[in-house]
Amino acid sequence: MIVVDRPELLVVGRAVRTSNAEEGEGRGRLAALWARVGVPGAFAHVPGRVDENVYAVYTDYESGHHGAYTVVVGAAVRSAAAMPEGMVAVRVPAVPCLKLEARGQLPEALLDAWQRLWKHTESGGTPPRAFTTDLEVHHAEGVDVYAAVFPSMG
Repeated sequence: MIVVDRPELLVVGRAVRTSNAEEGEGRGRLAALWARVGVPGAFAHVPGRVDENVYAVYTDYESGHHGAYTVVVGAAVRSAAAMPEGMVAVRVPAVPCLKLEARGQLPEALLDAWQRLWKHTESGGTPPRAFTTDLEVHHAEGVDVYAAVFPSMG
């Protein structure tokens, strides 16, 4: 894991509210969301896309990684002026982040990256996670995970 400065981004997509406990118990909503949006061309009709990547934004954390959070899966856009029906826009602020790369077989490699991040969080690793807005960038080579952290004071 390295600390990088993530640039600001605007994502338009479909949202669900869930928690790690619900996902682990098989009551989660992420699998259904990904089944709906994970097909090629799922966001082709979104105006003003900046690239072909798929973005998953984790935001509105209730209480760290144990509470509920909102996930928006969609496309990065220049403007959210003309959103397709049923979609929401979320601003991903420019903040320092821990960056993890998930390469290889998906979703296993992505789950491994998140488990490394949860271990970092549980062990009190530094820098500590901010639990503001985290991001997955799904691209041709795999997935990059950006977890917001508190800025260093030094």
